[in-house]
Amino acid sequence: MKNKTAKTAKLYERLVERFTRWAATCHDISAATVIGSRARVDHPADEWADLDIMVVTTYPERYLSTTGWLENIGKPLLTFLEPTATGDQMERRVLFKGMLDVDFSIIPKRIVQQRLVDGIPPQIAEIFSRGTRVLLDKDGIADRFATYVSSVEPWLPRPPTQNEFLEVIYDFLYHAVWIAKKLRRGELWTAIFCLDSYMESRCVLKMVEWHVRATKGWTYDTWHKERFLEEWGDPHTLKGLRETFAHYDETDIRRGLLATMDLFRKIAREIAEKLDYPYPTELDTQVAKWTRMCLSEERPTRKGNRKTGNTG
Repeated sequence: MKNKTAKTAKLYERLVERFTRWAATCHDISAATVIGSRARVDHPADEWADLDIMVVTTYPERYLSTTGWLENIGKPLLTFLEPTATGDQMERRVLFKGMLDVDFSIIPKRIVQQRLVDGIPPQIAEIFSRGTRVLLDKDGIADRFATYVSSVEPWLPRPPTQNEFLEVIYDFLYHAVWIAKKLRRGELWTAIFCLDSYMESRCVLKMVEWHVRATKGWTYDTWHKERFLEEWGDPHTLKGLRETFAHYDETDIRRGLLATMDLFRKIAREIAEKLDYPYPTELDTQVAKWTRMCLSEERPTRKGNRKTGNTG
């Protein structure tokens, strides 16, 4: 494993070296910084880690609307655009030969300059505080950004207010009913997407984070989003999560929904007890009873009108 990690690291470093040499010749690129696992000491990169490079430029459109520049770095197999994980910028994701995946976060220089004036959001500062490696800094903007990040008060998670706690519960219960209705209608894709994606990431994960912090202290590190969940998550909760995800099958979506409701209820009640918040037991019972009854009934067969010719 160590040999593979070292070999992969060398391949990425070659990409970094080629990128740095090329970027030094680009007048519009002011700075470039490696962030993420390949710049961290805590949870450093292994052989599976990608490479994240933040590019500060006065001409972002060049890197977002064209792809020819990638040939200066390596042999790209594919590339596409998506929003950055934090903030509201765009990044170009690239898979180079050898299955080396690189995320280029393309940040307009004016945005960085504005952040230095208006302030850097704690969530963004947290990512940079975990480790950065400056590749290029033509006018000192990367150094100023790093200095600013080091001065930002660390983001300290706090217990949810009673209203915030109830908002997540209401969100969850609403969509439990919604999924049951979609199943009765036969909309499996819509139902499973909501169950395995929306409810898990928006409601269940939030409760999982609150639960472990309520147990181990509110400054307990749960990283951002779901990163390293298998390390910081409560073992009993992680075991319960195995039963919550469903297959693309009506019967299994029903099973997954009920299992998710059981797990959510368990950890939410424990959080409510630790925070001395009232838990909406009556509402939960009402929703659970209706959902089980709805799912226990046989779904009626829907008869569609088949037409020939124009199907629009």
